[in-house]
Amino acid sequence: MFDVKIKGGLIYDGNSGEPYTADIGISDGVIADIGSNLGAAKETIDANGTIVTPGYIDLHTHYDGQISWDEELKPSVNHGVTTIVMGNCGVGFAPCRKHDHDKLIRLMEGVEDIPGTALAEGLTWDWESFPEYMDALDALPHTIDFLAMMPHDPLRVFVMGDRAVFNQRATDADIAEMRKLTRNALEAGAVGFSTGRSDAHRSSDGDWTPTSEAHPSELAGIADAFNGLDYGVLHAVNDFDQERPGDQFDQEFDILETYFRAAPGHKASMTLMQRDLVPDHWRKIIARAEDLQKDGVDLRLQTAPRGIGLFLGLQSTFHPLMAFPSYIEIADLSLEDRVEKMRNPAFKIKMLAETPVKLAGTGTSVPPMTDIMIAMTEQIAGKMFKLTPSGFGKVETGKVESGKVDYEQSYESSAAAEADRLGETVWSVLYDWMLEQDGKSLIYFPIYNYTDMNYDAVHTMMTHPLALPGLTDGGAHVGYICDASFPTYLLSYWTRDRTSKKISVARAVQMLSADAADFLGLKDRGRIKIGLKADLNIIDYDKLELKVPTMVKDLPAGGQRLLQPVTGYRKTLVAGQVVVNNGEITDARPGRLVRMGQ
Repeated sequence: MFDVKIKGGLIYDGNSGEPYTADIGISDGVIADIGSNLGAAKETIDANGTIVTPGYIDLHTHYDGQISWDEELKPSVNHGVTTIVMGNCGVGFAPCRKHDHDKLIRLMEGVEDIPGTALAEGLTWDWESFPEYMDALDALPHTIDFLAMMPHDPLRVFVMGDRAVFNQRATDADIAEMRKLTRNALEAGAVGFSTGRSDAHRSSDGDWTPTSEAHPSELAGIADAFNGLDYGVLHAVNDFDQERPGDQFDQEFDILETYFRAAPGHKASMTLMQRDLVPDHWRKIIARAEDLQKDGVDLRLQTAPRGIGLFLGLQSTFHPLMAFPSYIEIADLSLEDRVEKMRNPAFKIKMLAETPVKLAGTGTSVPPMTDIMIAMTEQIAGKMFKLTPSGFGKVETGKVESGKVDYEQSYESSAAAEADRLGETVWSVLYDWMLEQDGKSLIYFPIYNYTDMNYDAVHTMMTHPLALPGLTDGGAHVGYICDASFPTYLLSYWTRDRTSKKISVARAVQMLSADAADFLGLKDRGRIKIGLKADLNIIDYDKLELKVPTMVKDLPAGGQRLLQPVTGYRKTLVAGQVVVNNGEITDARPGRLVRMGQ
C-alpha cells in the first residue's frame, strides 16, 4: 500500500516531452510507481483536471537569515518551490565571529534590503563556522529543502577582520585560509561558493561590500578548493562597474573568467540581465559565455522571466518622492499621518516646487542608483506603471478581473503618458498615484530587462541554451521587490497568457525543475521518475495567477515585507508530504538541508 496516490493528473515530468495522464504512487517520501491501476493508498489525491509537475528548484535566494527563525519560508513555498539555494551574491551569515555579527547584519541590510532590526532579533547565531551554520539549520524544521553556498563576504571578514571591510588586498596567507575554510564547507555538504562585484551593493552604512574589488588571485585561490571534488558550483554577480566612467566590461569579465577557470570541471553561473545604462552588455555576456563553453568552461547564465523591477510606494523602501525636503520631514510618520498631510493641496504645491536632495553616500545604505533614478524621473516615467487593481486587468462584465498583475505594459499606461493626457507634470501624477488606496498603492518600475518596452530581450535570454531560471532573490529586497513569484510567472504568462514568442509548458517545467537539478548535480529530484523524491506540484493551470503584492508586517521586530498572493497551486508536496494545500501552508515540515557529496 502506498502512503499517497496522486490520481488522474496530466504529468509534465521535467524531461520536456509530451505530457501524459497517469497515477503516481508515493512511499517513504519517494515516487514508488507511475501508471494506472496502481492499487490502494493510505491517502488518495484526486488530480483530475490538473497538471502535475516536479517541485521547482530556485537557484537564487537570500533566506540565509530568515531560515534560522522561519519554518515556512514564504514566499517561495507559495510559488511551487520545493528546494532553494541560499548564499548567493557573496552575502550571508557564516562563517562569523561574535564580534562581527553587526557587520554582517549591516551588510545584508544594505545589499539585500532585509530590515536590520528583524535580522538582529531573529537570527539565532548558534554557529561560528560554516559547517556549524549548516548543522544549526539542519536541526530546524522547514517546509522545503535548502542548499547553502559559502558566501565570499562573511568568509573574507572572518579571515581578514577589518582589513576586509576596508577592501585591502588579501595576502597569500589570507587566501590560503579562505581556501581551506571553503574546502571544509564543501566537504560538509555546501553546494558551492558565491561572490559579488556590484557597485549597487552597499552596506547600510554606505560602504562597499568587502568583496566588491577582490583581486583575481583571491577569487582563483578560493576556487582552487573545488579541485578533487566531483560536486560544487561557482556563482558570481557583477554589474561591470556600470556606475563608473568608462566601460570596464572586458576587464571585469576577465576577472570572472580567471575565477571560473580555477575550478576546471565545475559548473558556474552568473547573472544575465539588460541594463538601461549599458543596454548591450547582456549580449556581450552571452558571447563571452559561448566562448568559454567552446573552451571547456561550463558557465551558465541566470535569467529572469520578466522585467526586474521595483515596487515604488509610500510603504516601500524606495519611491520617487523620498528625496524632496518636505517629504523627508514627514518620512518617519505613520503611513496614515503621511497620507493625511500629503492630501493637503498646499503641501503638494510646496513639495513639488522643491528640488530633490542627494540621498546616497557615506552613512546610508541608499545606493547611488537611487539618486540617479530620482534625478531622471521625468525621463524614465515612461517606464513607471500603476500597479493597483484599477490600473490593469481584463474587463469582463464591467469589472476588472480580480486585480491580475500586468507586468508587460506599454507606454500608453505609464506615468509619462498619463501626465501628457492630463496636462500635468510627471511628479504630480506620481504623487497622486501613490496616495491611492490610502497610500498603499504601488508603482511598478522595471529597472532592468525593459529597455525596449517589451520582452524581446527577455525571450532571447530565456531561450538561450546556456540560460537557467534564477534571480528571484527570495527572502531579499523585501521592501521593494517581490520576485519570488518568478516561477509562477514563467509558467503562467510565458506558456499561456502571452500572445507571441511563447514557451511550451513542457519546456517551462523543465527549466524550473530538471535544468536546475542538473546544474547543481542533484540526482534525487527535478523530475517525476520512479525512485526520485516525491517533490511535486498539483496545479490548476487555468487558475494559475498572480495578484497584486501587498505589504505585511510579519518579520521579527515588526519588520515589513512584500508578499504576492497567488492562486492555482492546489497542492505542493515535499518528500510526499503536503506543505501547501489550496494556497494555505500546512503543519508538515519535511524540509531538510541537502548536503552535497554525502
